[in-house]
Amino acid sequence: MKQFRTITWGYVAWLAALVIAPMLLILLYAFTVAGNDVVTTRFSLQNFYRFVSDPVFVEVLLRSLYIALITTVICIALGYPIAYVIAKLPEKSNVLMILLITMPTWINMLVRTYAWMGILQSGTVVNTILSWFGVGPVKMIHTSFAVILGMVYNFIPFMILQIHTSLAKMDKSLLEAASDLGASRAQAFLRVTLPLSLPGMISGITLVFLPAVSSFFIPKLLGGGQYVLVGNVIESQFLTAGDWNFGSAISLIMAIIIMLSMWLTRKVDVQPESGKE
Repeated sequence: MKQFRTITWGYVAWLAALVIAPMLLILLYAFTVAGNDVVTTRFSLQNFYRFVSDPVFVEVLLRSLYIALITTVICIALGYPIAYVIAKLPEKSNVLMILLITMPTWINMLVRTYAWMGILQSGTVVNTILSWFGVGPVKMIHTSFAVILGMVYNFIPFMILQIHTSLAKMDKSLLEAASDLGASRAQAFLRVTLPLSLPGMISGITLVFLPAVSSFFIPKLLGGGQYVLVGNVIESQFLTAGDWNFGSAISLIMAIIIMLSMWLTRKVDVQPESGKE
């Protein structure tokens, strides 16, 4: 029992050092501005007003939400059919396909994004293949297409795995019952498979939308610094401008947006009632 308490307090200390303390510092910087003396600070909402009153920053925020939404929709459109096909495969093939899906995630995301920089550059294999069909050369790097492509590539495994988990846990006898009752394959999918896979889809949306809306190195590398998202603004405020107060305020705004997104997905994710006859 004493050892268990020691481990528990160790986790509490770890959580306080890596989560609670940084959040408290962000709150402190966000709601204060530096005084005449470097040491003195005073409470102010100036940082938040500066963000919401500047149309440039508001445009960057809306662009970030738009890119994250487009990325999530594409991941659903591509990830659901892939997860559905994998779930229908025999067990050995199923494991192999899941391994192939997760294998790219073993490589650091930054390295994978750098690889896409080489693929999308002018004069590379992509433009060569397009030239065979009479298309090109097409400028793909440093565009919104490159940013969305990089995000979809990096985040779609999370969508596939979450949906696949829901489909794999589904009771197959429900589909047999639907067939016995005269339902077609389309009707069985819409009334049985799709509703039961919604929890996985909602989890996938959370795992894709949240990192996409706050990503900074994907738009920096594939957008070439010309396609600025809110993550890039936060990075520049901390590392370039040195304005930690304003950077913390933007971080806090993004944290509130992310928490609201998680709350909305929780409201949509209606789990089936259990334990009731």
